[in-house]
Amino acid sequence: MKTGFYAGSFDPFTNGHLHVVKKSSELFDKVIVGIGINSNKTRKFDSEIMKNAIEKVLAREGINNVSVIAYSNLSIDKAKEFDSTFLIRGIRNGIDYDYEENIALINEELSGLDTIYVRSGKWGAVSSSMVVQFMNFGKDVSKLVPPEIYDLIK
Repeated sequence: MKTGFYAGSFDPFTNGHLHVVKKSSELFDKVIVGIGINSNKTRKFDSEIMKNAIEKVLAREGINNVSVIAYSNLSIDKAKEFDSTFLIRGIRNGIDYDYEENIALINEELSGLDTIYVRSGKWGAVSSSMVVQFMNFGKDVSKLVPPEIYDLIK
């Protein structure tokens, strides 16, 4: 069984993240969406509440081979706990690729896990930080995130 591990802060989960999850669910038998908890960063949205909202998105979309977890250790260690065969990274552009490729090289050296990149598709311009910034200035972000996430963050 091929398992992919898709790690991120998902703070909040965007339509770009959903696009990556959908494509990954077609490539892998099982996908784990891992909400990484970084003690050096302050989350805007509670990870357990975001986890539940993402699970609702997956149920509405009929994506049955994806599960969501929250974790606080290294992504490579958590991925190995789930017998993952690949790390999944969403990329929006060349800048993301350059950044992610450096991390992928180190992750592979330390864990033996290879990384697969999945494009964010038409949502490549959207980032979680952009959604938060727009929200802070009172802009409507309902088209940038799934409805279940919008209900949570509005």
